[in-house]
Amino acid sequence: MCTHDNMDLDQKTVLCDKKANGKVQPWKEKKLANVGYFELLEILQFKKAERVSTCGEILEFDITHEGRMKLAKAWFCKSPLCPMCNWRKTMKRSIQTTKIIEEVIRQKPKARWLFLTLSVKNVFDGKELDKSLKAMAEGFRRLMLYKKVKQNMIGFMRSTEVTVNKKDGSYNQHMHVLLCVESKYFKGAENYLSQEDWTSLWQKAMKLDYVPVVHIEAVKNKKRNKKKEVTAIQAAVQETAKYSVKDADYLTGNLENDLEVVKDLEEGLYRKRMIAYGGLLKEVHKRFNLDDVEDGDLVRVDDEDSDVEEKAYSIVAFWNWEQQNYYLN
Repeated sequence: MCTHDNMDLDQKTVLCDKKANGKVQPWKEKKLANVGYFELLEILQFKKAERVSTCGEILEFDITHEGRMKLAKAWFCKSPLCPMCNWRKTMKRSIQTTKIIEEVIRQKPKARWLFLTLSVKNVFDGKELDKSLKAMAEGFRRLMLYKKVKQNMIGFMRSTEVTVNKKDGSYNQHMHVLLCVESKYFKGAENYLSQEDWTSLWQKAMKLDYVPVVHIEAVKNKKRNKKKEVTAIQAAVQETAKYSVKDADYLTGNLENDLEVVKDLEEGLYRKRMIAYGGLLKEVHKRFNLDDVEDGDLVRVDDEDSDVEEKAYSIVAFWNWEQQNYYLN
């Protein structure tokens, strides 16, 4: 049962945060993953281990007269690998980007959208990953400045993802980019860039001595059905806004392997910007006064408007380390 109606707050009640759409928020699952991450950091003797352990330990919710539940206060560690924080960041990325895309579509209704994936060769340790991610950020900056790319570019959203190859333990670092271009992009050889063109330009921007894997596809416009058009763009948004690193890649149950992966990822992701906006998308982000996803507020991340409803009372949930669950105080 998931309800807060007429509940006795003196009883030990398990937290159940159920949204208006019926979806139950996975607080317990994310905190359990956070605990697993903390234990690995503790073994590796990272100074931030204790800070990570207190992430999302106490959650305060406002309950409205209509029975809606909204997170009001919490503290999150914002560590790049924290499963709890990455869950919150992903929700925030998706909602912020959706708002930005809707505004760009309003301003540029004839614009076209492209989904670009850029990758380079896998690496095998944290030092190589750190070097590769820095090079990719600089390579992407160069790519966006090339004349044929720039001439029709309206704006972009770029996110970087790192995955672990289960067969050889290497790291695959790649970028998902949602591009907004002028409609003339598809008109004439002087405007259009084929997949071979994008591949060649990415190889040039990265100064590679091999041909990298690059994929480009158009987000299909549905002129007769705008709802489908938004759905297609929304699917691209979800792909671009997803986790930078999946906790399943370093919480496998193989302690020796997990320790090595966490150590490498901590080194590789240190002080990296995993998401960025450019052009009109960046301008809209700034005009809407949206805060930084990676270092901003992780309490208010969803798009429910319960803040306009009057608060009836508040409840506080505490993480019980022995019972491995959240209980209402």
